[in-house]
Amino acid sequence: MTDHERSPVTNPDQPQLSAYARAGVDVEAGETAVELMKGWVAKAGRPEVIGGIGGFAGLFDASALTGYTRPLLATSTDGVGTKVAIAQAMDVHDTIGFDLVAMVVDDLVVCGAEPLFMTDYIATGRVVPERIAAIVKGIAEACVEAGCALIGGETAEHPGLLGPDEYDVAGAATGVVEADRLLGPGRVRPGDAVIALASSGLHSNGYSLVRHVLLQEAGWSLERHVPELGRTLGEELLEPTRVYAKACLALAEHTEVHAMAHVTGGGLAANLQRVMPAELRATLERATWNPPPVFDLVRGVGRVSQDDLESSLNCGVGMVVLCPPDSVEPALHLLQGLDQRAWVAGQVDVDPDGEATVRLAGQHPDRA
Repeated sequence: MTDHERSPVTNPDQPQLSAYARAGVDVEAGETAVELMKGWVAKAGRPEVIGGIGGFAGLFDASALTGYTRPLLATSTDGVGTKVAIAQAMDVHDTIGFDLVAMVVDDLVVCGAEPLFMTDYIATGRVVPERIAAIVKGIAEACVEAGCALIGGETAEHPGLLGPDEYDVAGAATGVVEADRLLGPGRVRPGDAVIALASSGLHSNGYSLVRHVLLQEAGWSLERHVPELGRTLGEELLEPTRVYAKACLALAEHTEVHAMAHVTGGGLAANLQRVMPAELRATLERATWNPPPVFDLVRGVGRVSQDDLESSLNCGVGMVVLCPPDSVEPALHLLQGLDQRAWVAGQVDVDPDGEATVRLAGQHPDRA
C-alpha cells in the first residue's frame, strides 16, 4: 500500500489523520512535498504530456507515434542502489535524481529508442517535504537533460520499515524506436570500431564495494579531503551519473551506429558482451585511456584486483558505441561538439573460438 500519492488530499477526516499520524505517517507533510515539487515537475515536460501533477495516472498523447511506420516501444526500470546511503550521510539530495534517470533512460537509448516519459517512486521512513522536493528536483532536471517528460510518481512513507532519514528511489521509463532503426547485435560486423564515452566517475554501480573498502575497511570519512581527487571523498562519491541519452540519439541520427552498450553493473566487458553477436569478439585496449583517480583509489586502498575492479566498476567508460570505421571521425566530431569526451578504444573481429566475447588487453598508460 502506498501512503502519499502526488495529488492533494481533499476533505481529510481529522480523527483518521490523527490515528495515521500516531502510526508514523504524516499526510500533511506529503501534501507539502507535492506543493514544493510542482514547479520542478512542470519543467520536465514534453508537448505530448496531457494534464499535470495531481492525477492518478500520467497521460501521454500516443498520437505522436502515428508518424512512425512501425514504432517499437522500449521500457526500462532501475534504481540507484546503495549510492543513496552517501546522499543520506551527506544530507545532499538534489543530485541522486541524475543517477536514477541515467540508469533508466540510458538503458533505453542503447537500442536507439528515444525516451518519452518517466515515472518515479520514492519510499521513505519519514516524509520531510524539503528532502522529497530536492530528490524530485534532481529527477526533473535530469529528465530535461535526457529529453523525456516526468509524468508521474509516488512518494510512500513507510515508518518501521525504513529509518526516519532513510529513503530509496526507483523509476521506469518508456521510449520508442522505428523498427528498421533498432540497434543491437544483429547489426555488428567484423571491423567495427569500439568508441568509448567517458564516465563522470563511479556513476551508480559498485557502491557496496566502494563503501566497504573505503568507509568500512579503511575507515575513511566522507569529509576527508583526498589530494588525488582534488576534493572530499563524499563529493567524489556523490558525483552524478552522466546522462548520455541526447548524445547517443544524436549519434544514431547523424552517423551510422550498429550497437551501443550502457556500462553499469558488471563492468565494461560484461555489458559490451550483451550486444555482441555470436562468433564475434571485441578487443579493447586499456592503453587508450586512463581511468579517473577514484578507480585507482579503490584498487589501491582496498587491495582490489584489476579483475574485480573491472567486473564491478565502469573504470572510466560509461557508454560504448560500435560503428563502422568510416563513421568514427564524424562520430567523434559530433561528440566533441556535445562536450562528451570519447575515443576509439578497440575494434571487433572474428572470435577464433566461435563465441561472442569481449576482452580487455594491455595496461592503462599510468601503469605501463
